[in-house]
Amino acid sequence: MRTGDLLALRPAGLYCEAGDFYIDPIHAVPRALITHAHADHARPGHEAVLATDDTLAVMAIRYGAAFAGETQAIGYGENLRIADADVCFYPAGHVLGSAQILVQDAGSRIVVSGDFKREADPTCAPFEPIACDTFVSEATFGLPIFRHSHSRNEIAKLVASLRLFPERTHLVGAYAFGKAQRLIALLRQAGHDRPIYIHGALEKLTEYYASRGIALGNVRKVTGATDLAGEIVLCPPSSTNDLWSRKFAEPLVAFASGWMRVRARARQSGIELPLVVSDHADWDGLCATAVETGCSELLVTHGEADALVHYAQTRGIAAEPLHFTGYGDDEATPAETAA
Repeated sequence: MRTGDLLALRPAGLYCEAGDFYIDPIHAVPRALITHAHADHARPGHEAVLATDDTLAVMAIRYGAAFAGETQAIGYGENLRIADADVCFYPAGHVLGSAQILVQDAGSRIVVSGDFKREADPTCAPFEPIACDTFVSEATFGLPIFRHSHSRNEIAKLVASLRLFPERTHLVGAYAFGKAQRLIALLRQAGHDRPIYIHGALEKLTEYYASRGIALGNVRKVTGATDLAGEIVLCPPSSTNDLWSRKFAEPLVAFASGWMRVRARARQSGIELPLVVSDHADWDGLCATAVETGCSELLVTHGEADALVHYAQTRGIAAEPLHFTGYGDDEATPAETAA
């Protein structure tokens, strides 16, 4: 890691000595800058948190209003001086409120991506490549096998399955924050105007998305005993095979994740309809982004770091993995998360 004094890797995560703050720390710290509200990046208990309005709101929904000692909201493109460092948040395209964080002083510009994706998403602001000296990237899907098809093609598979199996409930496992709401919005864009049903674990976050003006249409919480034949029901991945799922009519289990590119994972998890819909950049997106930033140094926080590091080095970019722990749980397989 050659970023000098501006950013350093400490046990709690990336630390900026000039500003005396951490970015997405994995332990409670005095001051944290948070890229987005997924649990592997946004933890409760910090004395002070700086994040976008939406990230702060989602953290409050998930952890309660007192999730931090104090909070401060920052808008996209807003510059803020913290001690001897300047910071600015830019859209990451990952989920609602997600941000890349630019940290700079007189001699260096470092962008920490958090998690990001390059495909357009009707539920959040699109990713913006930011020129920098050092780009700190994720690599959740950092292997050439992970080339995601366009999400509209995956939604078309789901809609086609509904027509083919109208007697079956289509039970779709989706991460509770971001993925579920994106799937609903994509279904609406595809012309699906029937009610979409959701597990209670998705209710508060889905209501928040709707309150932000995101068009989700008629969304109903599943209540009581009902078979919902021919309907779409979204739920946490762990719920697709528990007792709750048995109330539905011959449930056809789907799962929306970039991991569904690996068909063996789908088969092992009993997924009948794998949907390759990811909120992370795929291999091509990761490689293109590293080049587009114009960085001379690439640091990889988590995921399949080695392949991305090798690619960057072939393009003349100094690169290395950071061997981070604690990140990467928001794209887990059904057996790995209770969402």
